[in-house]
Amino acid sequence: MVSARRADTRWVTRLIPVFLAGCVGLVTYVIVKRICLDYLSASENRPGTAISLLVLYLVFFALMLLCYFRTFFVIQFNPGVTPLGPKAIEQERNGKGKRRRERDLEASVRYEARPDDNPDSPGLEAFYSKDVFVCDTDGRPRWCSSCCNWKIDRAHHCSELERCVKKMDHYCPWVGGIVAETSFKFFVQFTFYATLYYIVVIVTAVIYIESNARNEASIDGFAVAVLAISALFGLFTFTMTATSVRYILVNFTTVDYVKSKTLVHQLAIRVPRGTPSCQDYPVITYPLPKPVPGQAAASESSCSRDQLATRSFAIVKTEMGENPWDLGFYRNWISVMGDNIIDWLLPFTLSPCVSYESNESFYEMGPLVQRLRARFHLPELSDELQKSEMGEREAEVIHGV
Repeated sequence: MVSARRADTRWVTRLIPVFLAGCVGLVTYVIVKRICLDYLSASENRPGTAISLLVLYLVFFALMLLCYFRTFFVIQFNPGVTPLGPKAIEQERNGKGKRRRERDLEASVRYEARPDDNPDSPGLEAFYSKDVFVCDTDGRPRWCSSCCNWKIDRAHHCSELERCVKKMDHYCPWVGGIVAETSFKFFVQFTFYATLYYIVVIVTAVIYIESNARNEASIDGFAVAVLAISALFGLFTFTMTATSVRYILVNFTTVDYVKSKTLVHQLAIRVPRGTPSCQDYPVITYPLPKPVPGQAAASESSCSRDQLATRSFAIVKTEMGENPWDLGFYRNWISVMGDNIIDWLLPFTLSPCVSYESNESFYEMGPLVQRLRARFHLPELSDELQKSEMGEREAEVIHGV
C-alpha cells in the first residue's frame, strides 16, 4: 500500500470519504424515508411514483457504491506505481524514507540522484528490447531522480506519493488517492453512475417540493438541503465524467492534456543495425559501450557476438501537440474501457492497457510512429532482419553465450 507522504494530504484523503459517506447517508434517509415512504406513499397515496423512484434510486445507488469501492480498493492496493531503483530502496532502508512519517522532513527533504551511467543499469534492457520508447536527448530513457529509476513511457512522478505512477491522471482525495492506469476506468464508471444517481435525487426532491408548493404546505428543510447537495455534486460528477470520456477518446490523461498544446515527445525508434547518424537525427546503439580505460580490446569472437546483440535507434521528435498513443476514437476507448459493453458498464476487469504486452512498445502506438519514419526517412526494419536478429538471440541463449 502506497500512501501520501505529507501528513495533511493523508488526513484529507482519509476524512473526505467519511464526509462523502455522511452526505450519501443523509440523502438516502431523506429520499427513501421522508419523501418516498412517508410523503409520496403514505401522505399523497402515490405508491406507483414512490416505487418507481425508489427502484431508480436503489439501482444507481448500488452501482455507484460498487464502482466507488472498486476504485478505492484498486487505489489502495494496486495504484500502478513503478518500482523504486536500487539506490532509492537502499536509502529507504537506511531511514531516509522516514520523511513520509515526519512532518518537518516531509516539507524539506528529498533525495535526488543523477541518471545511472552504468551501461548495464538495472531496467535499461526493458527499453531497448522494444522497437519504440520515449527517451531524453541523449537517447536514454527518461530518468526519475527521486525514484532513482528509469521512467517507462507515460509514467509521471507524483509529488503526493513521491513515486512514479503509470499513466498518472490526478490525485483525488475523494476516492482515496491517485487515479492512474489501474483505476481510471473504475473512476469514470463511478462518476458516471454518481451523475445518474444525483439526477434521480434531484428529480425526486423537485417532485416533492413542487407538490408541497402546489398544496401550499410547508417544505421540509431536509429536502431543500438534499437538493442543494445533489445539484452541487451532480454538476461536479457530470463535469468529471464528460472530461474523462473526452480524454479516453483521444488517449490522454489529465497530465497529458495540460501539456498537450506545447509538449514535444522525443522517441527512440528502432532502425537496422549500422544505420549512421545524420543531420536529421542522431542514432544510439544498445547495449551502451562500457568505458573501461586501459583495457585491451575484446576478442574477435566476443566483438562479433556483441555486434549481433546490438540494437540501433534513431532519436526523433514529434511536432508540438502530436500524440504517439492516439489509436483513433474506438481503439482508444477499448484500450481503457474494454471491448464489450459489460466491461464498459461494470467495474470487474482492469483496463486492457494495464496488461498490454508487445515487443513494439510499452503502450500501443498509433499511426504517428509510421508517419515519423516517413517524415525523417528512417530505414524500415525488414521482416528478414527481425527474424535473423531473433534467431541470433535465441542461438546465444541456447549456447549460453
